[in-house]
Amino acid sequence: MVVALSGDLGAGKTTLARGCLRALGWAGPVKSPTYALVEYYPFSSLYFYHFDFYRFTDSSEWETAGLAECFRDDAVCMVEWPERVAGLLPRPDLALTLTHPADPSAPGRRLTLAAHSKAGERCLRAMTSRADGGMA
Repeated sequence: MVVALSGDLGAGKTTLARGCLRALGWAGPVKSPTYALVEYYPFSSLYFYHFDFYRFTDSSEWETAGLAECFRDDAVCMVEWPERVAGLLPRPDLALTLTHPADPSAPGRRLTLAAHSKAGERCLRAMTSRADGGMA
């Protein structure tokens, strides 16, 4: 599954990825992959990769980084700043966009979700079901 995480600096993309990892049971540290480009979290049933392409200045850097092999059927790939690698990434199953509220004094963030595959639709249904307290 490919999950695209978009939003301005400080919108909470890494915090959201950290929350997903905690929900999966990851108890270790969760670092921002801004400088390493990718952080890997091994689970017994899947490979979990957290990417951050903020530092890419040209989408061609995707090809020289050698990261395409991480995008496999048994992996979850959460990608911060997917727009930096344009159309070179596989199409995301789920696209999440975090934005700051229009009123700067208001707390929290706004999260917009869009599914682009059957797997993304299943994930979106599961997430909205939990957000509704299991009522969906």
